[in-house]
Amino acid sequence: MIKLKDYSTKPPKSLNKKEARALTKDLADRIGELHDVLIAERKYSVLVILQGMDGSGKDGGVRNVFKECTANGLSVYSFKKPTDEEFAHDFLWRVHKQVPAKGELKIFNRSHYEDVLIQRVHGWIDEETVDKRFDAINAFEALLAEDNNTIIFKFYLHISHEQQEIELTERTNESNKNWKHNPNDWTEREHWDKYMRCYEDVLNRSTIPWTIVPVDSRWYRDYVMATTIVETLEKLNMKYPPLKED
Repeated sequence: MIKLKDYSTKPPKSLNKKEARALTKDLADRIGELHDVLIAERKYSVLVILQGMDGSGKDGGVRNVFKECTANGLSVYSFKKPTDEEFAHDFLWRVHKQVPAKGELKIFNRSHYEDVLIQRVHGWIDEETVDKRFDAINAFEALLAEDNNTIIFKFYLHISHEQQEIELTERTNESNKNWKHNPNDWTEREHWDKYMRCYEDVLNRSTIPWTIVPVDSRWYRDYVMATTIVETLEKLNMKYPPLKED
């Protein structure tokens, strides 16, 4: 049983920051290479799911880990409040339209898990609905993995309560971060304990496991994400297709 209080939000003291950053650069280069083969082979699709509290560094992780990927075959989608059309369908309707095709790498910056997080925290859905949605999510992800060769990475960006305050404060005090400022982030912060309980439920009830990424130090976030992705994609033994003969 996962309890987030048992997981540090900081990097291990044994890891050298300078060396880790250098390794991350090499890993980002390797992700770019693997992405190129992914596009050419068109055998697998890759879905990267990023979840975490406001200020946990989802945008920065995308920018640093996937910076060597070509724009062809790479896209990012962020799930916000559903539109009226989306509300008129089942909660996964809008999600299924965004999943990657074979040869594509898609990043969800927030995802379908919002439907068992923010809605649950605020009591907009009851627990019976929560249970049904967890079953639906697990079946949905199994469908992607088994029916479409989708490799699913799920990263929970684990930030401390103290570091989140620093990150949100910087958005108000630093001009280059003002655009990220959202007063509602502070309102959601008041529900921290409820969010932690709901995130623990997400981590424990998911069939496809999550990687818990300590993010108080952003360089370590990048290192963990990049390492996890390279190790998994290299095991696929992807290859460029042979030359087609007339």
